[in-house]
Amino acid sequence: MAVSSQHVVLFPYMSKGHTIPLLQFARLLLRHRRNQLTISVSVTVFTTPKNQPFISDFLSDTPEIKIISLPFPENISGILPGVENTEELPSMSLYVLFTRATKLLQPFFEETLKNLPEVSFMVSDGFLWWTSESAAKFKIPRLVFYGMNSYALAVTVSVSRNKLFTEPEIESDIELVTVPDFPWIQVKKCYFTHRTEQSGPDYELMMDQMMSITTSHGFIVNSFDELESAFIHYNNSGDRPKSWSVGPLCLADPPKPGSSKPAWIQWLDRKREEGRPVLYVAFGTQAEISNKQLKELALGLEDSKVNFLWVTRKDVGEIIGEGYKDRIRENGMIVKDWVDQWEILSHESVKGFLSHCGWNSAQESICVGVPILAWPMMVEQPLNAKMVVEEIKVGVRVETEDGSVQGFVTRKELSRKVKELMEGETGRTARKNVKEYSKMANAALVQETGSSWKNLDLLLEKLCKSRESNGAS
Repeated sequence: MAVSSQHVVLFPYMSKGHTIPLLQFARLLLRHRRNQLTISVSVTVFTTPKNQPFISDFLSDTPEIKIISLPFPENISGILPGVENTEELPSMSLYVLFTRATKLLQPFFEETLKNLPEVSFMVSDGFLWWTSESAAKFKIPRLVFYGMNSYALAVTVSVSRNKLFTEPEIESDIELVTVPDFPWIQVKKCYFTHRTEQSGPDYELMMDQMMSITTSHGFIVNSFDELESAFIHYNNSGDRPKSWSVGPLCLADPPKPGSSKPAWIQWLDRKREEGRPVLYVAFGTQAEISNKQLKELALGLEDSKVNFLWVTRKDVGEIIGEGYKDRIRENGMIVKDWVDQWEILSHESVKGFLSHCGWNSAQESICVGVPILAWPMMVEQPLNAKMVVEEIKVGVRVETEDGSVQGFVTRKELSRKVKELMEGETGRTARKNVKEYSKMANAALVQETGSSWKNLDLLLEKLCKSRESNGAS
């Protein structure tokens, strides 16, 4: 049987939360190559010099994946020299400026494409809208990756299509409004603040990104059919570009090699031996939490009396006072270092995850069967939290004082919800449900008869075989 050789280009946005899933997708493509007799896939990943070390290290187990760095633009007004990813921005208010600057990579990208083996298709981040122009120039089918799940995408599309928050009578940012296409779902205007403004740099960038989608061949979605089938069906109805669910992509990573245990894993081991369940606390790399809110969070965790492992970049002792660390010495550990989140969530002692509900984090938690205490802070996180708590019922929601997304969370509210997740009836139900979804997630991707594996087969069949039949290769 003849083997069809295909070449796929991946171009992630310069943010780890966007980059990691596409690197996991690269691994999945290589797994497909090893397990299929008809299609052989090679992969090239584009990035910039300051981001290449992380990508090279992440893909060190797959040296056959080619990594190409393009020179990041210098002297961008408002952006410090040497900043090449969003984690290094002093504030996310610079996101638009930074993202606009990526367009200066376009000529280097296109010059490199000329000298590469013929590309079967390209997957680029939706934030890199200009890659659609490059794809069109070279007649390469482009797929979009946003890192969103199908639920958040479907609800956002429905809200936009029905002009839900452009009606003058809906003035309140916190009034619950029914989504017309999903009458069991109610949302607030504050969930969509970044999408309801009709002018300004943010809006113009979003419109450029939306326009680039119209010429794409579909979406790569880091999810699986069994988790959100109604929303996948909605997104794939009509004439919108098709969504291909090929996740959970975190399950494409190989087992970690045995190595010396860091202090926090040793601490979790002790908690397991003591029979004490642990709450893992982490809010990703983008969330901006005020010192006032951080102090309230710390005191809420202390009041709850649960055991917790808290990963934060801030110096909690300096903000609250060194006495805090002494008070929580027996039941709490604070870590400022980079951690392997998957290793922590997979640990037997971890029985809950206080999270901002970024989709990567939420999905990792689902995959290992750990229920979520959802505290969304920005972009589509409020929708992820609704899905986690109300749709699939694998978590509990933290509420702000004023009902807004960026409102203040009191220590009393946090302490109560922590205990509800870790010890209450709602937490027990969430724990039972998340175990079931964990089994489904593994069946979808780990087993090659699973839904995500089949979707990848169909995607490659459609893009690679149709390109061959058109005489493009």
